[in-house]
Amino acid sequence: MIQYMKQASPLGPLLLAATEGGISGVYFAEHRHFKGPLEWQRATQHPLLQRAATQLEEYFAGQRQEFDVPLDLRGTPFQLSVWRALCGISFGCTKTYGEHARDVGNPKAVRAVGAAIGRNPLSIIVPCHRVMGASRSLIGYAGGLKRKRALLALEGVTPD
Repeated sequence: MIQYMKQASPLGPLLLAATEGGISGVYFAEHRHFKGPLEWQRATQHPLLQRAATQLEEYFAGQRQEFDVPLDLRGTPFQLSVWRALCGISFGCTKTYGEHARDVGNPKAVRAVGAAIGRNPLSIIVPCHRVMGASRSLIGYAGGLKRKRALLALEGVTPD
C-alpha cells in the first residue's frame, strides 16, 4: 500500500509517497509521468513521510545537502541503475546526460538514460535536476525547467 501526504515548498506543493519499504515518490504539481494517488491512502502523520518532509524543508532552507531517508525505488533494472547513479552526483555538482550514460556503463544509451531520468519518481531526493544537456545547458525536467533552474540555483549552480 502506498501512503501519501502533501507538503508545501518554495517551488509549489509536493506530494510525498511511501511504502513499507521507504519513500517511493516526491512529485511536484503538474509533474510529468506522475501516476497516483488514485488508490493511495492519505497519511499526514506517517513517520517516514514526516521525516522526508522535514529533510526537504531543511534542503530548501540551505541546511541539508544529502537525504538519508530509506528509499523504495521501483522500476526496470535499467531505470534503477540510472536512478541509483543519480544519488552519486553531489550537491552543487552537475553531469551531462552523456557523462551519466557512461557512469551507468551505457555510453551510447544517452537517450535511454535521459528517458529513465525523466521518469525518476523521487524528485530532489534522487537528484535528477543535476543532469544537464551536452553543453551544460538546462534541458529536461519532469517538474518543469523553472523548478530545475531554482533547484540548481539553491545549490549554487548556474547553467550555461
